[in-house]
Amino acid sequence: MDDINDRIEKLKQQAEALAGGKVKSGFSPDCPPEMQETFWKQVLAFEATPAVEPLQKLLESGMTLPPPDALENAALTITLWEVIHGLASIGVYLYFTDHLSDRELYVRLWRDVLRDPMELTNDDGSAWHVDMSVGGSEDDSLVYLKYYADDDARRRWAQEWPDDPLPPAENPPFDRDRHLPQGFVGRESSPES
Repeated sequence: MDDINDRIEKLKQQAEALAGGKVKSGFSPDCPPEMQETFWKQVLAFEATPAVEPLQKLLESGMTLPPPDALENAALTITLWEVIHGLASIGVYLYFTDHLSDRELYVRLWRDVLRDPMELTNDDGSAWHVDMSVGGSEDDSLVYLKYYADDDARRRWAQEWPDDPLPPAENPPFDRDRHLPQGFVGRESSPES
């Protein structure tokens, strides 16, 4: 048992050296040391990985990513799904996309997400989760509240910000999210067709 605690301590020290100071963390008292060691290994892998644009990784894999204006609707939809699955293959998963048309989503991916540098590790336990309800032209919280928030979240919002308008809840106009690759249990479970 001392060996694993020594390894954990060394991993913490390495993380602190990379971070340039003390690293705060906390674990439940019943958290097994093996899980703590895995956590610290993932922290080190993340911190030691240089940030790259997902666009670069997708192009290196052979994917072609034309600008949105160069694609007719049918070709854009096919390309969009290739991008979605390509992102999942490098550990980037999208959610809250059902308020965007295929073209709107592709434009946001092509213009923003694909060009946002990320630390893309080869670790099956890590992933980037990109909330597409954030960063659009509408107020981000209103998009979430309108299309994705459940009754409890809407109620909490109304209590915390009683002077802010609460948009009526609506079903999103598109049905894509349930088909998106999921990255919650490791990369080997995705992408799905």
